[in-house]
Order: sequence, then C-alpha cells, then structure tokens
Amino acid sequence: MQPNYRLTRLACYVGYITQAVTINLTTLFFVIFQDRYAVRFSLLGQLVLITFLMQITVDLISIRMVPKIGYRASAVAAHVLAAAGLILLGILPRALPDPYVGILIAVCFYSAGSGLTEVIISPLIDALPSDAKASSMSLLHSFYSWGFCLVVLVTTPMLMLVGQARWYLLPLFWSLIPLSNTILFLRVPIPDEQAEAERRVPLSRLWKNGAFYLFILLMICSGASEQAMSQWASLFAERALGVAKAVGDILGPCLFALLMALGRTAYGLWGQRIRMAPALFGCAALTVGCYMLAVFGRGAIFGLIGCAVCGFGVSLMWPGVLSLSSARFPLGGSPMFAVLAFAGDVGCSLGPWISGLVSDRVSLAPDTALSAIAGDAEQIALKSGMLAASVFPILMTLSLLFFLRKSSPADPPQRVGE
Repeated sequence: MQPNYRLTRLACYVGYITQAVTINLTTLFFVIFQDRYAVRFSLLGQLVLITFLMQITVDLISIRMVPKIGYRASAVAAHVLAAAGLILLGILPRALPDPYVGILIAVCFYSAGSGLTEVIISPLIDALPSDAKASSMSLLHSFYSWGFCLVVLVTTPMLMLVGQARWYLLPLFWSLIPLSNTILFLRVPIPDEQAEAERRVPLSRLWKNGAFYLFILLMICSGASEQAMSQWASLFAERALGVAKAVGDILGPCLFALLMALGRTAYGLWGQRIRMAPALFGCAALTVGCYMLAVFGRGAIFGLIGCAVCGFGVSLMWPGVLSLSSARFPLGGSPMFAVLAFAGDVGCSLGPWISGLVSDRVSLAPDTALSAIAGDAEQIALKSGMLAASVFPILMTLSLLFFLRKSSPADPPQRVGE
C-alpha cells in the first residue's frame, strides 16, 4: 500500500518557512543591536557573511553526510540546529559579557540548520510521488518567500507591542516553528532511501557530464541575481522615495518577497502545462529588464518598480534550475542537490559582494558617466553596483538560450553513465 505523504509535504513546506525565519529574522534586529549593544556596521555585515559561509560549509559536508544518515535524521538535525540557534539568540546576548559573541554563536547554529535544510528538503520533495515535480518544487520554494513576508509582517508589530527592550522574546517565539516541525519529521513517512541509494548516479559520473556544469553555473547566477537585488531593495526604497525604514522594509524587501512568492505559487498551482526551461528563460529575461529599469529608469518610482518586479523575475530561478537538473539527472539524489545548493549559496554571497564592491569604488569617484541617470554620488554608486550585478541575470539568460537551442521536449533524462 502506497504511504500517504501529505504530512511529509507539509513538513517540507514548514521546513522552508523555518529557513526564512533563520535567514531573515536577525537582520530585523540590526538597529537594536547597534543601539543596545553598540555593534558596529562592519560586525553586522560579518553576520550576513558568516550566515552564507556556514551554509556553504554545510553544503560541502552534506555531499557525503546526508546519504549516510538519511533524509529523516538530516531533516531532524536541521530543525534542531535551527531551533537551538533561535533559542540561543534570545539568551546568549544578554548572558555573555560580549553580546556580539552570543549573537555570533547563535548565527552559527541556525545557519548550519538552514544550510542542511536547503540540502535535504529539495531532494526529499523531489523523491515524493508526483506527476508534476517541477510544479511541486516551485510550490515548495514559495514557502520560503511567504515565510520571509511573514517574518517581516509579524516581527515588526510584535516589536512595537513588546518593546525593543524585550526583543529577545521574539527569537524564542519563532523557535516554536522548528521545534514543532522536528516532531513532525520524526513521525511522517519517508521514501525508501535504500532503494534510491542503490539506483543513484555516482557523483563522479555527474562531473563528467557537461550539462552538470551548466546547471552549476545557472545556480550561481540564480543565487546572485536574487540576493544582489534583495539586499538593495530596502535601501532603494528609503533613498529613492525618502520613506521611513519600517515603510521602506515593507515597500522594499517585503514587496520583493511577496512577488517572488506569488510567482512560485502560481507556477506550483498552474504551471504543469508550461515547460520549465522556457518559463525560466522568460523569468531571467524579465530580471534583466528589472535591473535595467532600476538603473536607467528616470524617476524614483521606476527604481522601486524594478526592485519589486524583480522578485517575480527571480521567483523560478532557484527551484527551476533544481527541477531542470532533476529532470536531466533523475538519479542524482541528495549529493547532486548538495552540490547545486553549494553553487547557489556561492552565488548568494558573490552577487551582493560584487555589487557592494563596485558601489564602494564608484563612491570614491562619483563623476562618472552614470551622472546622467542619477542625481547624486550615493545614487550613482548604488546604481553602478546594481549594474555590475546585472551580469548574473544576463549570463543566465544567455546560458538558458544555449540550453533551449541544444535540447528539445523529446530529450530523454540522463541515466547512469550518460
């Protein structure tokens, strides 16, 4: 008798909400950390860097670890680490002599959990019986975007309710999500991992296939395209429109995340009849247009429109590339997903870093050709960084065009040794 995987899917969806909490919650406390603990901007930036470095490290470790301990143990470990990190975030900054050390320890714990979540949940949802795996993958990743919106829209009023002096109660509150999902993952049915392991393509054979390197490149571009824009969304809203930070967070990153969630949900519900590769090409081209609108559009409102609609453009990138990879290499298993997650996290670090680096360089010499499209040195620098980051969606668009020209709907999936 076929097991009922309904609760397994629910646990996977909640897993991505957990990831949204762990990645985005701490950034909402940055002003509090500055005011109450005198944490410098550079140290706050290190927290973001450490988050992605920990995820990249876990991605690499998971290539060999996950096949050995299995889906269930990996999912439980991911949620235990996430819950521990959130609980420690609510306790350690007030308990240790140096609050920043406490924050740093908490970040390491929940970042490890977040990295393991990315590695395990995608192959698990792909292993569940489904006639529309691409749609299922897109719907799964939509829960990260919905979780991002939820974190912003719930945490902001709760901070106003309890007061910034009691900010530490909020990480404890959010830890209830990974704690409850830990219990769920201990009980839900899991696909037969032994049967999958016996059929799995060795990772060494994937490295010999040129298409695998194309998917790695697409994952790097996906992560960079998404994070380079989302990192600047709040600043664009504040600088371009002159709104308060709370409003800027809602009009910037929250609106970006909302449109990203809508794009993923729409494909998850109604995308069964749409081929993923052409849809992904269209999204990449739209993302290029959004970057260009944000950089070259005249008037503040165009910058905001470019940032917000970009959320819809990047919506299919990460889950779409995973779906294409799974369709091309259906027996790749969790090691393949771990490598792709590693590539995506590299892109998530690379995109904002290049954008920030270019912005800093241009800010030192503001009299550039971009002065024709921006009114002051700060806008020139900001748009220069965004223009530099646009190389990633452009490269992704060209790569997908190459992929579409080399493949056809009738192409069979790649099996062992192909």
